[in-house]
Amino acid sequence: MNTTFRFAILAVTLSLSLPSLAYQGYTNGGTSNSTEDSIGTINFHANCDDDVRADVDHALGMMHHMMYTQARAEFGTITQTDPDCAMAHWGIATTLFQPLWGTTPSAGDITQGRQAIQSARDAAGNERERLLINATAAFFEPDTDQLRERLAGWIKGMDKAYQAFPDDLNVATLYALSRLTLALSAEDRKALLDEAERVLRAAWEAEPTHPGAVHYSIHATDADGRAANATEIVDSYTEIAPSVPHALHMPSHIYVRLGDWPRMIDWNQQSSEVAVNHKVDGATSFHYIHALDYLVYGHLQRGEDSAARDVWESARNNGPHQGNFPGAFHLASIPARLAVETRDWKAAAAITPRAVDYISWDQFPWPEGLSWFARGLGAVHTDDLDTALEAEQRLAKLAETAKSAADPRFATYIEVDRRILAGWIANAEGEPERAIELMRSAGELEATVEKHPVTPGALLPPYEALGDLLLALDRPAEALAAYQQSNRTWPQRYNTLEGAARAADASGNAESAALWSRRLLETAPGTERKSINQIKTLAGRS
Repeated sequence: MNTTFRFAILAVTLSLSLPSLAYQGYTNGGTSNSTEDSIGTINFHANCDDDVRADVDHALGMMHHMMYTQARAEFGTITQTDPDCAMAHWGIATTLFQPLWGTTPSAGDITQGRQAIQSARDAAGNERERLLINATAAFFEPDTDQLRERLAGWIKGMDKAYQAFPDDLNVATLYALSRLTLALSAEDRKALLDEAERVLRAAWEAEPTHPGAVHYSIHATDADGRAANATEIVDSYTEIAPSVPHALHMPSHIYVRLGDWPRMIDWNQQSSEVAVNHKVDGATSFHYIHALDYLVYGHLQRGEDSAARDVWESARNNGPHQGNFPGAFHLASIPARLAVETRDWKAAAAITPRAVDYISWDQFPWPEGLSWFARGLGAVHTDDLDTALEAEQRLAKLAETAKSAADPRFATYIEVDRRILAGWIANAEGEPERAIELMRSAGELEATVEKHPVTPGALLPPYEALGDLLLALDRPAEALAAYQQSNRTWPQRYNTLEGAARAADASGNAESAALWSRRLLETAPGTERKSINQIKTLAGRS
């Protein structure tokens, strides 16, 4: 993609009329007047031919937006025009791994990455380039199948690059991304997230439309108790990249943490409308179904079940989808979510794991686990203990398999679900105290990890499940405490709010029941669920 002529006229105009803006890099409102091309402001000053510098900026911006496939294609085109552009070769290699997604590169990716790094080293022209190249090289050089070992080298390399060039916005934002990556498996996540936020806010204040500063700030605050830290940065994403699907989706990571379903729905509607036209090797880009899963989640929390089902129908009509980890996750999570959230246990029991035949399910234990979890919940609630036990045993095996997965959290997520299902099974077998213990342990385990960015939320949060169990056991005061605990982690969920209202009412606390009921009615004003009639009655009491 050579954009020499696309930029020439405007660049000359800017240099004549606004000397201070003579070279702004690739920017929304700077060197491009095309909304389609807008990706934010990047001013990398790559040591490449003048004719391709703006293209390097654009490709780098796409990488910051985590549009890795598109960025790689753009970097590849640049290497054809300017083979000595070291940063284009570095870009190809760096887009081959996605630090926060837990995607393990294939053997072909490793080979391509090593080749690109060698080309980058052959062409490197200054110390900044060499440090960035060395950081990415440290990912590809080891002979290991462990993603964590590869990422450790990149993290150390980015630390060196940042210490040498702390004022370079692209180095700084990639360094912050490396801190976020390290936080995935660190015991002291808070210190790393604090540092990443500090670095990214400084970058954002220096350049408010830098895509890395904004995008990674969202990931830095997509953590328990941090969502309100950077809402002004999140909201600024609106103006940066109106045609980049992942950019349009990212603010919803914060709004799901805040329980702001209208904004979450709006952002993902915009994202899906753009992403549906992005194709990768004949498949619809995973950015499309990623937005749809968040969209389904938002509709379900507002009780808009028909709209949620329509979204799933759209997903099926616009396949096939990419067969990578996000694609596998959402193809499993959406039907499971529709059944579990609406408490349609018959539909949940009918879910077939590995239903999509073009997904290599052996690579994705957590996505497969979602199907078994929903199936098991459906079975135990329809008195099919044999199937429920089969699902629980399958989850245990998947959790063990996931211990060697790219992301150390995968095994934990599966185990949380297994304990919830095991709790319902124990209750069905007449062991309520053991059931309660299992669900409490699931909640405690969940607190040891952060929500993965691939998912809008759990199919069934452990403390919400505990509340449901305690309510079924006629222990409403304890149930209310469990729902309150769940609401602190997963705020404004429909089933949590309804459960809290019912638990408060059953415990004789009319005022609390009215408060929770009114909260649900405000959250889901157009709900289609029949149970809302009782909630309306409770809301009128005080």
